[in-house]
Amino acid sequence: MQAPAHPYLKRVWEGVINRNPGQNLFLQAVHEVLESLQPVLDEYPEVERLGILERMCEPERQIMFRVAWFDDEGKVRVNRGYRVGFSSVLGPYKGGLRFHPSVDLDTIKFLGFEQVLKNSLTGLPIGGGKGGADFNPKGKSDAEIMRFCQAFMGELFRYVGALTDVPAGDIGVGAREIGYLFGQYKKLTQRHELGVLTGKSATLGGSLARTEATGFGAVYFAREMLAVQEKTFEGGTAVVSGSGNVALYCIKKLQELGVSVVACSDSEGSLHDAAGLDFDYLRMLKETERKRLREYAFFRPRAGFHEGKKPWNVPCDFAFPCATQNELDEDDACALVKNGCRLVVEGANMPCTPEAVGVFRKAGTLFAPAKAANAGGVAVSALEMRQNASLESWSFKRVDEELQNIMTTIHASCRHFSEKYKRPGDYAFGANVAGFLRAAEAVRAYGVT
Repeated sequence: MQAPAHPYLKRVWEGVINRNPGQNLFLQAVHEVLESLQPVLDEYPEVERLGILERMCEPERQIMFRVAWFDDEGKVRVNRGYRVGFSSVLGPYKGGLRFHPSVDLDTIKFLGFEQVLKNSLTGLPIGGGKGGADFNPKGKSDAEIMRFCQAFMGELFRYVGALTDVPAGDIGVGAREIGYLFGQYKKLTQRHELGVLTGKSATLGGSLARTEATGFGAVYFAREMLAVQEKTFEGGTAVVSGSGNVALYCIKKLQELGVSVVACSDSEGSLHDAAGLDFDYLRMLKETERKRLREYAFFRPRAGFHEGKKPWNVPCDFAFPCATQNELDEDDACALVKNGCRLVVEGANMPCTPEAVGVFRKAGTLFAPAKAANAGGVAVSALEMRQNASLESWSFKRVDEELQNIMTTIHASCRHFSEKYKRPGDYAFGANVAGFLRAAEAVRAYGVT
């Protein structure tokens, strides 16, 4: 990654590299933002004088802890847990917990840094943080997952609270895991503090539409992008990577808007159904039976499961990478462009490599960055916090309407700054600048803290 040309940005970048050696995901996320900020610095010289970028690139706190738990055979297992509070300038730390064997400090810092700007874009009073553990829930019994969650919260409870740090779910952490975490927090603190976790089931004070929010939000953002060009989704085809909550509800909303979604994927390969994916069957397979996608092809012979393959070679009008970071590389981007894809929307966190984004820019393919397009999940989490604070429960329709308004506002903000700085249509640039400026103003207002 080449250092930015601007002397201040170059100095900040070199400092970040020196303090975070080998943390390539975090460095990638920071570099992508710094590259966007030169015109901002020309207009706001106080950013350099007050060291705002140095402060925003350094987490406020980094917590790492051991998690020891019993498996079903009575053997003690040991994992490592993390919680990084990146910035609280706009509100309590807010961001999910990820349980996956790939989780390390680099992963959590990259996610936390992205979360600061994403949360800033929502306009809501929430800071940025992230956490998780290198625990793999796949193949674990329900009892093992419960014991792990209880052990994890046995360490984490010291650092979280409705006005301090509010975790939610992410990869490997859904309503079941949040319920176990919340139950242990309640037991340890003797407080029924509803707002300490979001993504709870409705029974425990969770918000309706939270499960759907990230996937729905990505589609709402994309709809705004198309509307600028006086186009719609109607009659188009789409491919979606992943098959978790984000992917599933992205598929559902696309289908409701008249799109034929013909492919999705999991860690074992990709599923292609030229007649259109059967959402209800897919949801039952993944959410209820917790099975792999290859099972879909077994019961739906019209579909094909392709071992070890990504879905990006399937011709489409719209692509929604909704699985994990850096899953869509330069070759994948070239395949999408060659096959006529005209819109790529990041549903996961930073799923496109910098080289892939470069391909889309060169080809003129519309591109929606994750920090804008997948902000729907954290936006509804913040709405859950609001409901918890007022002891209210909103209808699905009300939450969905609020979500649509928030995604429309994020889109307008990204578009405004891209046009202001003579980068029309560059939503990644617009998102970086819009998210940075709101957070930077808060940093300035606090003084040196």
